[in-house]
Amino acid sequence: MKKTVILGALTVAGLAAGATGAATLDDVKARGSLNCGVSTGLTGFSAPDANGVWQGFDVAVCRAVAAAVLGDPMAVEFVPTTGQTRFTALASGEIDVLARNTTWTFSRDVDLKFEFIGVNYYDGQGFMVPKALGVSSAKELDGATVCIQTGTTTELNLADFFRVNNISYEPVPIETNAEAQQQYLAGACDVYTTDASGLAATRASFEAPGDHVILPEIISKEPLGPLVRHGDSEWGDIVRWTLNALVAAEEYGVTSANIGELSAAPGNNPEINRLLGTEGELGAMFGLEADWAKKAIMANGNYGEIFEKTIGENTPIGLSRGLNAQWTEGGLLYSPPFR
Repeated sequence: MKKTVILGALTVAGLAAGATGAATLDDVKARGSLNCGVSTGLTGFSAPDANGVWQGFDVAVCRAVAAAVLGDPMAVEFVPTTGQTRFTALASGEIDVLARNTTWTFSRDVDLKFEFIGVNYYDGQGFMVPKALGVSSAKELDGATVCIQTGTTTELNLADFFRVNNISYEPVPIETNAEAQQQYLAGACDVYTTDASGLAATRASFEAPGDHVILPEIISKEPLGPLVRHGDSEWGDIVRWTLNALVAAEEYGVTSANIGELSAAPGNNPEINRLLGTEGELGAMFGLEADWAKKAIMANGNYGEIFEKTIGENTPIGLSRGLNAQWTEGGLLYSPPFR
């Protein structure tokens, strides 16, 4: 098993080394579209709607980058990836950016030669069980069967939690969230474990969400965010600062409703003016138009607007901002200055 893991890591690292020669920005512009890796379908985060149009919290990052670079938020080719295939797709150059509820870890950043460009959702691993099971704590799951996605950090976290609490479990390996949902509802496993946000999204898609309980324990830190390949710093800067623009826009009160007015009649806040390109030359520093951030924000709104309409408390997912609130509101969201 260890040998297989090591060889897999070396394969991905080798692919990454070979894919970094060309400038990704040039490739995207020449192609006329952004290739964005997403999940195979996670309600609220990335899933096609009834018309086949991809929607969701992670999808919005892809559309913002496409708007910043190409001026068109719809110029995106979405590539569904699993926990097993996502890193190979990025390392090989099949996708330009991966925006798929992926945890930022040391080995993924360093050993697999990827560059996480920021955190768009601070999360932690949790457990969901049928209410009928009568369980109120994950520490009561001794001997349970657990559905778990392969190729994820949740596998190691799960093993650590059960070991620390001196209890046992039987893993039921699955590859996609859809498979996990099917197996869990069919009773093939007592428990489904993944990021707490993913559990909320999965439960929201059930016919009877109230029949299932997300247990109180959060057993890990899961900083989720987009990533790109090592070796193309300019492209990393573009994706990073696009995400920062969405975060900064919320902090400074720039919304989809007022961005046109703020751009047409710049005010006396230089940070907003630089963000929207009416002052300074930030866009030219990485080969984009002056209004690149304005286009990114106009794609789906600022970070707060995206959160509320995709996964917020008034959606079926029902997530509160929590750690994902702005730093000024007691959360962890914080964009470096636009200057």
